[in-house]
Amino acid sequence: MDPEIPVLSVIDLGIVRHVRSVANHGIEVGVSPTYSGCPATEVIRRSIVSALRAGGFAQARVVDVLSPPWSSEWITSEGREKLRRYGIAPPAAPVASVRGLFVQPQVACPRCGATETERVSEFGSTPCKAHYRCTRCAEPFDYFKCI
Repeated sequence: MDPEIPVLSVIDLGIVRHVRSVANHGIEVGVSPTYSGCPATEVIRRSIVSALRAGGFAQARVVDVLSPPWSSEWITSEGREKLRRYGIAPPAAPVASVRGLFVQPQVACPRCGATETERVSEFGSTPCKAHYRCTRCAEPFDYFKCI
């Protein structure tokens, strides 16, 4: 599970890039970090290795996969729904260019569904999220940014 969003698995998040069998009954999992310097990345690596070793894969290891870089488009539809139910607005439409990263997206409130929302802060509870407020139901919420 993602240590920052406990309802979201690393599969839902789309960061697991491959799972390969390696010599001597080992297993390798390729993982793409969501953000450069994300503090959860090391926790995720250790959790994957721990789970695999508990499952009988004594030679488990995790490797970074940096190319192509992770994209919020890789979050599964199930993952997006889990984010919404948890109270975090999932990423809006994919960003087609670098300039698109600087345009404020239309974000729907995960509680009431209204699109009358406003960004309160570029950064929410973690750097990968922005903090928003719904002007219809007045609830604050995090928005998982598009990359």
